[in-house]
Amino acid sequence: MNGMTKTVATAVLGAFTALQGLTAVAQANEKPKLIVGIVVDQMRWDYLYRYYDRYESGGFKRMLGEGFSCENTFISHLPSYTAVGHSTVYTGSVPAIHGITGNDWPDQLTGKTWYCTEDTIVTGVGSNSNAGNMSPRNLLASTITDELRFATNFRSKVVGVSLKDRASILPAGHTPTGAFWLDDSNGSFITSTYYMNELPSWVKRFNDRKEPQDLMSKPWKPLYPINTYLQSSADDVAWEGTFPGEKAPVFPHSLKDAYKTDPGTLRSTPFGNTLTLDFAKAAVDGYDLGNGEATDFLAINCASTDYVGHKYGPNAIEVEDTYLRLDKDLSAFFSYLDKKVGKGNYLVFLTADHGAAHAIKFMQEHNLPAGQVEEHKLLTGLDSALTQRFGISKLATSFMNYHVSYDKAKIAANKLDYNAIKQATIQYFEAQPGIQFAADLDNAGVNPLPAPIQSMAINGYNRKRTGPVIVIPEPGWFEGSLKGTTHGNWNPFDIHIPLVFMGWHIKHGATNETVHMTDIAATLAAMLHMQMPSGCVGKPVKEVLQ
Repeated sequence: MNGMTKTVATAVLGAFTALQGLTAVAQANEKPKLIVGIVVDQMRWDYLYRYYDRYESGGFKRMLGEGFSCENTFISHLPSYTAVGHSTVYTGSVPAIHGITGNDWPDQLTGKTWYCTEDTIVTGVGSNSNAGNMSPRNLLASTITDELRFATNFRSKVVGVSLKDRASILPAGHTPTGAFWLDDSNGSFITSTYYMNELPSWVKRFNDRKEPQDLMSKPWKPLYPINTYLQSSADDVAWEGTFPGEKAPVFPHSLKDAYKTDPGTLRSTPFGNTLTLDFAKAAVDGYDLGNGEATDFLAINCASTDYVGHKYGPNAIEVEDTYLRLDKDLSAFFSYLDKKVGKGNYLVFLTADHGAAHAIKFMQEHNLPAGQVEEHKLLTGLDSALTQRFGISKLATSFMNYHVSYDKAKIAANKLDYNAIKQATIQYFEAQPGIQFAADLDNAGVNPLPAPIQSMAINGYNRKRTGPVIVIPEPGWFEGSLKGTTHGNWNPFDIHIPLVFMGWHIKHGATNETVHMTDIAATLAAMLHMQMPSGCVGKPVKEVLQ
């Protein structure tokens, strides 16, 4: 073999060896080592950009700069509540199918009110309170996390983490390795006997650190000079709530005494998100997530954004400061994953379970139509109207989640016309201030709602768990307190949510095409080449897959 032949042969061998190496890397990276789902509670889509100039490079800016953003992602069901949103993200389904129609709902057969993750046959692990009597049994469909477990013959590890039980339990699905949430009564992360009979040693070690007490030992001061919070209202306004012992909703917030009075105070501070992400890191370490032979899944809910939003409303300095602090916490978390799992080896998606309205008094001060839908007052008025017309009281049993439920046994026993009662209900509500529409979902064509509200109402209607008459307030009107704000309606401020993918196999970009919350699970299933959840009605977002 002459010199030139040897050179050519060496080059070919080198190229072949390099190709083998690339093939090996491609095969090794065929699936992500870890998927991290981050649902930021009550995060309106506009928060991505409202505070963008103040975010640091490693958090929200990194996601937008490296990842793919679905800029027009919407909820397609009513009501837009926490448990419903988490269930929809992870099942790709709607309440009519997955069954989680609210945080609570009235059983239409028995009249009993159920909490979404309430389970009477399990007990708490790590707690003696009823905070542990929880499971996913009320969720009727499988989740993307369940399907990952099935697809890998249970070699994948799945873990749910949140301050809220429902926001850990429902995303983690029916078959997880574990789901953990915070018990305010002992300041510890707990679980239930649905999952295990004893807390893992890593959870015990984390709880022994007493991090909640440490986080609440210092006042909450703004990260930056208070006069630099230009995206927010003044610090002292009438529509913001206060902590125990406070005379006014102003910085600095003294947390130590408030926490002693009410341990749940932690949730309404940005430090609840810090605690959650610290626990998420402990879960990655404790279960060695991202280091197995199959893809693992960590479902995280940052819940304090919801509690802070409820207390203060979207325009408060407290909300702006909470997002700036969350941005820093996310930056640190992503850096941790880079080192622990490897940049490019994990896939992150970030979204929200719902958004939030401006505070009622904020809207009124700025000449926007707004008002309070008073549930008890309306139900009392409805009872009077139905009693006067039909001669029988208490025909309507509840007005919950913007739906009216009825005592069907009483209606049948008195041989009353059920449809006539529902139509009388609609006439009553449509005459009330702040109510725009009412409709009988059993006969949707009789009192049609405008698109897309009608499809959203039908998507949220489960006959066993939802009253048949839905009530739609005018924009700016909603159930809740005059202090702070809430959510639950069809309006863009409640249903336009962020959706950003980053990491494994994600190309940088964005789309303004309409995407729905139900599409998230379908997209993940397509990326992983596995089955969609059992009730999934969403479609893969093609732009994410390209």
